[in-house]
Amino acid sequence: MSKLVTFFRKETVLCVSLVLAVASMCIVPPDGEYRTYIDFKTLAILFCLMCVMAGLQKAGVFERGAGKLLGHVRGGSGLILVLVLLCFFSGMLITNDVALITFVPFTFIVLDMLGNGQKEKLVLPVVVMQTIAANLGSMLTPIGNPQNLYLFGKAGFSVSGFIMLMLPYTILSLVLLILWCLIQGRACPKALEAGKASVRKNYPQGKKVICQIVVYLVLFLLCLLSVGRILPWQAVLFAVILAVFLTDRKIFGKVDYSLLLTFFAFFVFVGNVGRIPVFRDFLQNMIAGREIYTAVLGSQVISNVPAALLLSGFTQDYAGLIIGTNLGGLGTLIASMASLISYKYVAKEMSGSKSKYILLFTIGNIVFLAALVLLNILLGSRGV
Repeated sequence: MSKLVTFFRKETVLCVSLVLAVASMCIVPPDGEYRTYIDFKTLAILFCLMCVMAGLQKAGVFERGAGKLLGHVRGGSGLILVLVLLCFFSGMLITNDVALITFVPFTFIVLDMLGNGQKEKLVLPVVVMQTIAANLGSMLTPIGNPQNLYLFGKAGFSVSGFIMLMLPYTILSLVLLILWCLIQGRACPKALEAGKASVRKNYPQGKKVICQIVVYLVLFLLCLLSVGRILPWQAVLFAVILAVFLTDRKIFGKVDYSLLLTFFAFFVFVGNVGRIPVFRDFLQNMIAGREIYTAVLGSQVISNVPAALLLSGFTQDYAGLIIGTNLGGLGTLIASMASLISYKYVAKEMSGSKSKYILLFTIGNIVFLAALVLLNILLGSRGV
């Protein structure tokens, strides 16, 4: 029983999605139309990206790049800028989850090197901003987070069209993050010794690792071409599976299968609910004309990925959903599941500071969410 409770706490969203899927199947028994529910392209590309990112991370690609950047840092503000903006910009390409998995532990190492109690003073506000930065940077691109990839496919946007839709929000986010870093940087040492803020070189070395990096970079390019509808997703899926099988089969174990299964369950649930006239009409009337705010509010309760999957079945305003679910990643700790990654690291490293972290996290998220919602109002976007 205790194992079930632990599993539910760890995979709450997955468990809820499975319950909803099974419940909907009792109302709409399985038939041939079920095949139309599943967006296999989204699942395949998401799987490919997770494999590629796991391979690059295992090879130490991100730590290598970050270490070189930090080796040139001399001021406190510069240090915090690099730590936070690493998450912001990397989230655009390697997803917000991978950015936080890579750079939050990296931040603990770097701040610990500073000595003089700097880690205890800076780690909570810096990790909060890294989390916000990863969630906001990832909203610019179709591959930045799972809901973007899904909604990008549903909407049929071009890559440039998607980027232009989210660009104003990304620019404002970047400006606010830089201002915060400059202010917070005053709490850092005014000067950092050369090489002190550099990552420990414990990542893999050798020709084999370099070859693996090249392979994964090529696979990443293929994934991008598939997202841009230049290559068929079936061919890219085959290439990724074959390459990972031949280079490092352990990478398959790094894939977040619970996320893929969550997607699958929500596809079934949304598909079935769409065939129940009473529920379909109610949700359509509730969402119509209020896509952005509905997505923002829904994300606070069930997180932005499930909110995107659920609401997409009852509106055609995909632009509103894209904006709403990306902005909705700010707010509560579960608004974006990526935020839980940072929290888990803080809880492990500084267990006595969990409540303080949640307080700082909530305040920071509310400030950024309020600023972006205000921008949305000024822009007069559809769905508001």
